[in-house]
Amino acid sequence: MSLVSRHLEENGIPTVIIGSALDIVGHCGVARYLHTDYPLGNPCGAPGDVPSQIGIVHQALKLLEEAEGPESTRRSTLYWRDGDDWRDDYARVDDSNRGELRLRGEQRRRQQVAAKASGETRAPMISEV
Repeated sequence: MSLVSRHLEENGIPTVIIGSALDIVGHCGVARYLHTDYPLGNPCGAPGDVPSQIGIVHQALKLLEEAEGPESTRRSTLYWRDGDDWRDDYARVDDSNRGELRLRGEQRRRQQVAAKASGETRAPMISEV
């Protein structure tokens, strides 16, 4: 997304990137970036949380209006619906879940092999299974 943003900016189309990966997007050097401290994959808020999603879009539009120069980064003032509780489980691997994660990984690999063997060009997303 960062590369698309840079290309659009070079061609006179202003952009704002909304994301949750401050280090990655910052490294790419986009013109305007609104950072939301949310779990990856949810930069505009939790599914169904319309008020939060509208708030994020409003902040992004405000950044578009107010940015004074390139590489303008602003942090969202909104918080994830459960505060920082999501951090406790996000990408956690320890003795309490290692076996379950291994089994889920093995199941996913079997699904991918089966999909490829049946001629599918794309394995279903994990959420579709």
